[in-house]
Amino acid sequence: MKITFYGHACLGIQINDTHILVDPFITGNAKASHISIDEIEADYILLTHAHQDHILDVETIAKRTDAVIVSNYEIASHYGNKGFHYHPMNHGGSWDFEFGNVKYVNAIHTSSFPDGSYGGQPGGFVIEGEHKNIYIAGDTALTMDMKLIPMRTKLDLAILPIGSNFTMDVEDAIIASDFVECDKILGYHYDTFGYIEINHEEAKRKFFQKGKDLMLLEIGQSIDL
Repeated sequence: MKITFYGHACLGIQINDTHILVDPFITGNAKASHISIDEIEADYILLTHAHQDHILDVETIAKRTDAVIVSNYEIASHYGNKGFHYHPMNHGGSWDFEFGNVKYVNAIHTSSFPDGSYGGQPGGFVIEGEHKNIYIAGDTALTMDMKLIPMRTKLDLAILPIGSNFTMDVEDAIIASDFVECDKILGYHYDTFGYIEINHEEAKRKFFQKGKDLMLLEIGQSIDL
């Protein structure tokens, strides 16, 4: 499994020959100006919720790649009504895709499209690949529901928001890593704009002091699990 950070909460995940894109917000992110959405591969696009900073580039990329859009019922249906391929899900449900099992799990946040219309309830994803399992928390507060995840799935990586203001901060993300029983963390949803700027070294130090590894990737950088 290869994971590429495209800035903010956007991730590319490659599992064998399948390419998964999560929450594509690239063209609106000045820090990701060196990333071309015309070069990103996507067989599936996973959306945690409907806010603009998570869906901005969905339609452009889906038109070019013919990707299947996977999200809650309201978001998936929204794109299905526009003629895109889609797979609707809801909280607690899971589905076996060609690349592995995906479960849509709880997140505490809000969800509306840029025009203010209803975007269903926000969520996160647990992906069980052939060899590795990951949790993508989406935009969320710290929630006791995270404790349910390791009851079913042993995680190899937890991808957690750490920017505060709109989501968990670093301290809550450390507790979240305890809840999901995973000490290998990829931080995201930070630095994109003023409200969520963080001190990188301080964040890494706080995780390290708890015996955990926090990775903060440069935009465009990848890791292999």
